[in-house]
Amino acid sequence: MTGTAAIEAAALGKRFGRRGGWALRDCTFRLPAGRVCAVVGPNGAGKSTLLALAAGLMAPTEGAMAVLGERPGAARERVAYVAQDKPLYQQLTVAETLAMGADLNTDRWDAATAERIVAHGDLNPKSRIRTLSGGQCTRVALALALAKRPELLLLDEPMADLDPLARHEMMGLLMAQAAEFGTTIVMSSHVVAELEDSCDHLLLIGGGQVRLAGEIDDLLAAHVRVSAPAQTVLDPHSVVESHTTGRQLTAMIRPAAPMPGDWRTGTPSLEELVLSYLRNPQATTAPAKTQETVA
Repeated sequence: MTGTAAIEAAALGKRFGRRGGWALRDCTFRLPAGRVCAVVGPNGAGKSTLLALAAGLMAPTEGAMAVLGERPGAARERVAYVAQDKPLYQQLTVAETLAMGADLNTDRWDAATAERIVAHGDLNPKSRIRTLSGGQCTRVALALALAKRPELLLLDEPMADLDPLARHEMMGLLMAQAAEFGTTIVMSSHVVAELEDSCDHLLLIGGGQVRLAGEIDDLLAAHVRVSAPAQTVLDPHSVVESHTTGRQLTAMIRPAAPMPGDWRTGTPSLEELVLSYLRNPQATTAPAKTQETVA
């Protein structure tokens, strides 16, 4: 494993308990530094486990993972992680929480960023964390993470508690962070359409495995949405998903040859591509040329 990637995994697996099921199994991928990566997949797919492993909060059962060229725990000072449940000290005030962040990150702390994120949410610095709404706690957690100026920012469903306006604002802050500081951002979400305009890399997790990985533009360019007469034979193309309604066949394919001129074709959206793979767990992954970032 090399030290040039933000995250690199080789045959990574995590099982909970000796007789428990595998949350992740045989996951191999490489995420280049500087990307904004969407981690998508159904509930229970292993997304949160993958982020917790990268944060160094648990050890893999098998395989290996490197974060910023180091084992995950060793890179902790250069990594910020916001868990799905946004754990904060309930008895502290907002101001005390930010002061704690400054004390724990003396060499990297950006107080102005933290205070600006909190102020834009109209939060009273004297309010205790236990009195805040879920969305307000999310804002405080993101303030702590961004003010640390991390090289790698791990976010597990970060926008779930925010209203649409706050989500838009926070996404703008994340993109500004990536652009200004070259921060690698890895963000899980169920709202795939929300990620399409912001992310440039995809990790699709399904059944505890990486089903699809790579640059989003490359993955979209490698797939075609097809409409054709119901009796159309799709060979020799690789079919991700297909279904017939009346006299029309609709399919998501990876072309293996020029397509007939009477087929109606189009480039899929990220959401369409992800849903096609999720609806068909047996679909093979994309060809190697679209997975240049996968080991």
